Amino acid sequence: MKKLILFTVFCSSFLVSKAQNDIDVLLSAGVDDAQRFANDYLAPGTNGVMHSMNANWFNSAKVKPLGGFEISLVANASLVGDDDKVFSMNTADYNNVQFVSGPSTQNVATVLGENDPSIFVEVEYDDPIFGSQTAEFELPQGIGDESYNLIPSGTLQAAVGLGSGIEVKARYFPKYENDDVALNMYGAGLQFEFTEWLPADKLWPVALSGLVAYTHLDGSYDLTESSGIDGENQRLENNTNTWLFQLAVSTKLPVFNLYGGLGYISGKAESDLLGDYVVTNGIVSSDTITDPFSVSSDVSAVRGTLGFKLKLGFFRLNGEYHISEFDAFSVGVNFGFR
Repeated sequence: MKKLILFTVFCSSFLVSKAQNDIDVLLSAGVDDAQRFANDYLAPGTNGVMHSMNANWFNSAKVKPLGGFEISLVANASLVGDDDKVFSMNTADYNNVQFVSGPSTQNVATVLGENDPSIFVEVEYDDPIFGSQTAEFELPQGIGDESYNLIPSGTLQAAVGLGSGIEVKARYFPKYENDDVALNMYGAGLQFEFTEWLPADKLWPVALSGLVAYTHLDGSYDLTESSGIDGENQRLENNTNTWLFQLAVSTKLPVFNLYGGLGYISGKAESDLLGDYVVTNGIVSSDTITDPFSVSSDVSAVRGTLGFKLKLGFFRLNGEYHISEFDAFSVGVNFGFR
């Protein structure tokens, strides 16, 4: 749970790394360099979260009749590939950063990966007394290693039939909050069964429907005590919004059914480093940087879905797999009527 929360609020391992002064040095190299690195470092993590949080919006193309309902506990996970654990960092794109050793372009860890061995860079900054100076520091590690290959998410979900082939859905992650972290997620969707609008729909062996769903996630992480940098009101804030457009098809048997479909995910995750940061420039000089930068990542991907649903009276169980830029799987425990 803690790892998921840190994903959604800018993956704070970027700031709270083994050497807490690393961000101080990175900001000394310039806000543009810090922002460029943060954007490439975080994008695979936030994109994986957007795929994970959009799994299991439906478990049948057959919508519920008027008054029918289903309450579900859903567990999702996106799969992390080797390509998601690294990005190509070319120091020619940076103003004041160079690798200590090796070529100017190297694969370095994203928030999902790990640098093994560690990778060091040299940052150039201006000292008001001594002029141009350099400092060496280790690039941030990700939160993962070779064995960490999942981005989890979970939610409570409810669905109610409105009649005339229409079903409304809502999902909610109970707000998590402690002294440093706050996280909130919610969403809503509408599913329309096309086959119910056709003549002799009872004779069709399968159901066909369309789904539109919106999901919002926001979180914050208070860095004031943990950043290791002087300043005030230091925090990370994340705001993620996604849309899912899905065509679904399923069998209509009493107990065991297969379902699948073709969908499209569109979303954007925005992460902001906010507050005041006192960045040292040499021995006696320092600057205060307020709200240093924002980074964002976008998802625009087609996905294919295949799943099953087992219905035993009031109790139902479903599982599904999605093929997309981030493959994902999900399991749902459902309780419903009709």
